[in-house]
Amino acid sequence: MFFLRITVLLVMLIWTIDKFVNPGHAARIFEKFYAIAGVGNTVVYILALIELIILVLFFFGIKKKYTYGLVFVFHGASTLASFPQYLSPFEGTNLLFFAAWPMLAACSMLFFCREDDTLLQVDTKFS
Repeated sequence: MFFLRITVLLVMLIWTIDKFVNPGHAARIFEKFYAIAGVGNTVVYILALIELIILVLFFFGIKKKYTYGLVFVFHGASTLASFPQYLSPFEGTNLLFFAAWPMLAACSMLFFCREDDTLLQVDTKFS
């Protein structure tokens, strides 16, 4: 469970850092995959900060029901938003999108088995 948590964290953290480093990239993703145009840098930075806070809480196992749940929902939305890429897997880099499915399975496993994930977490009275 710890290894799943760390690897999910790693992927999500890189996506979050990308929002800070290249907010224009995040804005293009919002437009292409979520049909949300005109997302400015300030909005991207705020979303990135919220994601970062959630990821820190997720890492330490604080409020697992909510943090594990949000990570699951974030990644689930991302996976489903990419649906058109799954219909043409051999065009361009679309094959890479299929890596989202095992990670979604890891997120679901972490959420549904969150009480069993206890390694290197803060005192459970905060969970």
